[in-house]
This record gives sequence, structure tokens and C-alpha cells, in this order.
Amino acid sequence: MEVTGGSCRLGLWFVHVWHDGTTIHRVRFAKTGIDGAVPEPIRQYCAGRAVDLTTFPTIAIHDDGMYSRIYQAVRMVPCGCTATYGEIAAQIGTSPRVVGQAMARNPTPLVVPCHRITAAGGIGGFTPDIGIKELLLAMEAATMHKLHVAKKATSVPATADFYEREGCRKG
Repeated sequence: MEVTGGSCRLGLWFVHVWHDGTTIHRVRFAKTGIDGAVPEPIRQYCAGRAVDLTTFPTIAIHDDGMYSRIYQAVRMVPCGCTATYGEIAAQIGTSPRVVGQAMARNPTPLVVPCHRITAAGGIGGFTPDIGIKELLLAMEAATMHKLHVAKKATSVPATADFYEREGCRKG
């Protein structure tokens, strides 16, 4: 299939997405947009709606190499939660530095949610701008909070706080 690209807004940024209709090939953040279609779930996510983008096939997970294994582990970190480079490294059997390198080289951020991976003593890095990581983490936290409040308002039994239930730290 032919790979095409397009962009949608995320705050002050544009998210450029290249895909072939099923597989996401590349995601980048830019200050200007490009014409073209973006898969609807990615548009919805960028608009602050609860969408699981980890179900998209991605070229980032194409073999059994170290980076592919790291990206698979990162995709397991739930929306609204974070893990550290060290925690991912311990799962995979590598060093936090290798996890950081994999995050910096991630071809499909959002689909492989590298923004959910933080340093042990702070937020860590993000390319091209740390403000995007802060925006994504805040957006996910707000989305999860809205879902939790809506669940309580509809009298659906809430057995535990979302973050405790997911066993994760707030983003």
C-alpha cells in the first residue's frame, strides 16, 4: 500500500502522521501542518478524547530486537500513567540509557507512547520540545479524570481509584 501523510492539531503544534491505511509508519511534531488525511483515532486523541492508539500496527515493532521489545513494553503503560526509563529497562533486561535512546529514536510517538516514560527524578526529555510531553501527560490525566468522574456520575460502581486499579503513577 502507498504511504501517505497528513497532520492534525495538538495545542500549538501539528502532529504529522504517515500511514498506509493500516500501519503507522511515522509520527512527528511540527509548527506547521501538511495537507492530507490522518486516521480518525489519532485526530480524536489529539482533541483530548480517550482513544487507545496502541492498537495501531506500527513499523516500530517489526522484529524481536531490543528497541522493538522496549516499544512493546512502552505500549503496555496505560493512558494517564507513567513508568520510568529504569522500570522499562528492568522489564526488558537492559539499561535505562538504552531505553532513553530508544525513546529518542521512536518513529511513531503517540502510537508507541514514549511521552509516558519519565526519568526517575523528573520528566526526562522529549523531541522536539519538552512542552509537548508536558501537554500530552496533562491531557491524558485530564481525560482519565473526566472518565472517572463520569463513571461515578452514572452510578457505575467504582471499586477503586483509576490509578490504584491500573497500578500506576499519575502522569
